[in-house]
Amino acid sequence: MTTHDLPIGRRVAQLRARRRMTQQMLADRLGKSKSWVDKVERGARALDRFTVIRDLADALRVDPVALLGRDARPTAAGAAVDGVDGVRAALARYDTVLAGPGGRAAAPAGELGRRVGHAWLTYQHADYPQLLRMLPDLLGDAQRVHAGCGGHGAAELLVQAYRITSSVLVKLGEGDLGWLAADRAMSVARGDALLVAAATVPLGQALRALGRARPALAVTIAAADRIAPTVLRVGPPREPALRGTLLVQAALAAAACGDARSVRELVDRAAGLAEGVGDGPDRHWTSFGPTAVELARVATAVDLGDGGEAVARHEKVVGSGDWRRLPAEHRAAYLLDASRAYLQVGDLLAAGRVLVEADRTAPAEVRLRPVARTLIAALVRGGPTPADVAHLATAVGVA
Repeated sequence: MTTHDLPIGRRVAQLRARRRMTQQMLADRLGKSKSWVDKVERGARALDRFTVIRDLADALRVDPVALLGRDARPTAAGAAVDGVDGVRAALARYDTVLAGPGGRAAAPAGELGRRVGHAWLTYQHADYPQLLRMLPDLLGDAQRVHAGCGGHGAAELLVQAYRITSSVLVKLGEGDLGWLAADRAMSVARGDALLVAAATVPLGQALRALGRARPALAVTIAAADRIAPTVLRVGPPREPALRGTLLVQAALAAAACGDARSVRELVDRAAGLAEGVGDGPDRHWTSFGPTAVELARVATAVDLGDGGEAVARHEKVVGSGDWRRLPAEHRAAYLLDASRAYLQVGDLLAAGRVLVEADRTAPAEVRLRPVARTLIAALVRGGPTPADVAHLATAVGVA
């Protein structure tokens, strides 16, 4: 019997042993009892919730698909891993700091600004392999411009480069590396409330990806409050799109903590800001607006385990048509949440349908993200698989 043919409990035991962890150590990481781990490994307790599988995979530092017995990666995923290695190497370089005034000449700031804008568009189109190829040079040049001329404009470009880097790394399951990039953005932004707020968006995402929801909640609320207008201020709210995005990130963190009351309060606050923003572009590339807030209501309902409410809200928001104005990346990522909602209510056909739609919208969002592979694997294990879902499962290497 090969490794991927073993029962899932046996695979957990093997992977735990490879990490030189005892059952108690694994239990502590999961917040479970040693008895729970023992029952899982003996097959006495079923692992039938993908959220539990994901938590186990995080604790064991493997892709969730490995626990499901399908650890082969498709070619596209292998290419993405190579791209991540390039970004990791770029983040590990300090030659810009050490080179001093005689180092390599910096690119013109105007040209760098155009490249940063192109990187944002590449991210919004979910062309992650291309983005990963762009990022090492972009990071190096943004660091040189910042070191060479300083100023707010150079700092903003470097913060944006780190933001893009962190966001794509978190999507691809590289939470630790995403946290590093976000932390670098925070260091550059220090002293400027708006830049700090912009850098906090990926920081909150990275912290949540690493299971640190409470710190994510605290930092996103603090950043949002820091750019809130004072009582004496008159006129329109300051940077409502950025502030609203931070409140959405805080709501997602609250949902991860199981705090339904805070979720409602934070999303409602974000909705109030969205009314004055509308669905359109903004200088911080947030895609924030009324539709984004409605999508956040679906995502937080899923995280709180209320699949029924999430499904009802999903069917209403996609029926309006406004959500198609959002970037392909945002829509496809949201459809993964919708698929989770359908899985929670036991509607495997609908869960598969929206996953296929997500793949048509932005293939890399489905084919390169660990969470998507986990969803597909859950559908495959759930029973007879429709042809389009089976094709997708084969394409991502879980069939």
